[in-house]
Amino acid sequence: MVRSPPIEGTILHVRLGEDERSTRLPKCVTAIDDRPPLRLDWAITKNPRTERSVRIILNQEELDAGVERLAREINETYGNRPLTIVGVLTGSFILMADLIRKLEMPLRVGVVQTSSYEGTERGALSINSEMMLDIAGRDVVLIDDIFDTGNTLQEVTQLMKSLGPNSLKSAVLLLKTGRQEVDWVPEFVAFDIPDEFVVGYGLDFNDEYRNLPFLACLEPADLPETES
Repeated sequence: MVRSPPIEGTILHVRLGEDERSTRLPKCVTAIDDRPPLRLDWAITKNPRTERSVRIILNQEELDAGVERLAREINETYGNRPLTIVGVLTGSFILMADLIRKLEMPLRVGVVQTSSYEGTERGALSINSEMMLDIAGRDVVLIDDIFDTGNTLQEVTQLMKSLGPNSLKSAVLLLKTGRQEVDWVPEFVAFDIPDEFVVGYGLDFNDEYRNLPFLACLEPADLPETES
């Protein structure tokens, strides 16, 4: 399995209609031109008390390349064998939509919904499998956005194994280095990333930022444990 090394940070100017803006630069990054970095106002929460800036670590082109790598590895693994894709909601929905359009075998697609975070804090895991397809006797790939502690994906995997698939593997966009609390990793991983709280491309903070077309870090000062 080939995947990208840990990402330290990058800068991207994002076109918004007639305007062009960028994220605030981290110390380790040099601007791609002489324009001063501005706040990315479309990535700021609607609450004026909690205005936030973001630091891009994977731009759109890099994300596309990572999804292409995942698709290539899955295509090489399964060939023309029929495959069932199960996405873990809500964070994986953009990844899953992009990924399945690059897969070449006959596909069935379903979802399972989990919830364990409020803000940045992990709570009790809730799993709703009512929308999941029958996977008995099927080759299945479970799709998730990020492998952090690994607890969520491990519990979902255990649930799915109890349903009798022929085979079960997992694919994630991101593996957060140094955070794992389980003794296995997904078979397909696009990127290793540092231990930072990331948003965009389906990932959220308090249900915001999922629509960002890139992956970004929130500044530590912008991550209170709770918000009113």
